[in-house]
Amino acid sequence: MARPIWTGVLSFGLVTLPTALYSATESHTVGFHQIQRGTADRVRNKRVNERTGEEVPYSEIVKGYELVEGEYVIMEPEELEQLSPGRSKTIDIRGFVDLEQVDPIFFNTTYYLGPKGKEYAKIYALLVKALERSNKAGISLFSMRGKEYLTAVRAEKGMLVAHTMHFADEVRDPHREVDDLPAAGTEVGERELAAARQLIDMLAVDWNPDEYHDTFSEQVRELIEAKAAGKEIAISQGPQETPTNVVDLMEVLDRSLATAKDRAAAGREPEEAKPTRGRARKTAPRPSRTPKAVGGKKTASTTAKRAQPAAGARKRTGTRSKAEDLAALTKAELYKRASDLDIPQRSTMTRDQLQHALEHAKHREHRLRTAS
Repeated sequence: MARPIWTGVLSFGLVTLPTALYSATESHTVGFHQIQRGTADRVRNKRVNERTGEEVPYSEIVKGYELVEGEYVIMEPEELEQLSPGRSKTIDIRGFVDLEQVDPIFFNTTYYLGPKGKEYAKIYALLVKALERSNKAGISLFSMRGKEYLTAVRAEKGMLVAHTMHFADEVRDPHREVDDLPAAGTEVGERELAAARQLIDMLAVDWNPDEYHDTFSEQVRELIEAKAAGKEIAISQGPQETPTNVVDLMEVLDRSLATAKDRAAAGREPEEAKPTRGRARKTAPRPSRTPKAVGGKKTASTTAKRAQPAAGARKRTGTRSKAEDLAALTKAELYKRASDLDIPQRSTMTRDQLQHALEHAKHREHRLRTAS
């Protein structure tokens, strides 16, 4: 079982509930050490006194706020703790708000809240059910690790979840931060709008987070394994996308709708749609060819010869039938076939780019067989 990162009391009204806070997420990013090039020597960060050049132990480090250059106000940890007496041990709910009123941009980090002992299970269950039925979140302020957090406590799947939130003055105004946003009165054609909405409806899917995975980390691990095995590595460039010209927008939307209809005609039922198959096509022309690896060498993750068909692939009679058959596959299935064919940069491709790369590989395979 995981250890709590914070323990204290959750209170609302006169009710107090001893609770423990747990991390709700974890990172699977591949970790690296810093190594000096050409050696196996690790490079480490040290806390060094910039005047003397000597390393300073952590116990001797305090916080200082610079008034003018070289002049600081020193703050001890105990002094900072006294600024919010008791708050570091209490999540005091000051009110309950409708969840629909909270813009998602305010949410920061998610934690699980559990009861600190079986004897508090009934009070915990009471708060969970009350929040579920009201669809509200409790708003509170509490301190943890020397910082104060605005927090929303809500119920989800039979337990309490706490979201630390940004304060209002921490959320940037997008109209001041983002250049070239369309003006409020920017007009779009009704025909273009209707086509875009139809495309969105045709690509609508149910949210299933299990359908998505970190393909970049997977590729990094493949690269590590290949280099550890002494294999040669080729660096290949991904497909280059061209922005859609406003003049061609309607034509691109029509082609996107036709492709979506072809997939449906190839046997995809709406209720069987997968999220990875529902990613909207980028409104740029398809790349004219599959990117080739620099240096002409095979990539590290080779599991089959490039010219061989994907495992379990059915024979097809003609370019049209091949395209329709690929259109019926999920992104995961296309990715598997791309792996079998050792297509470069497959982990960075969208579903449509994978399909195009496979069609190109099959076409090239057909030409090679005809020539032989």
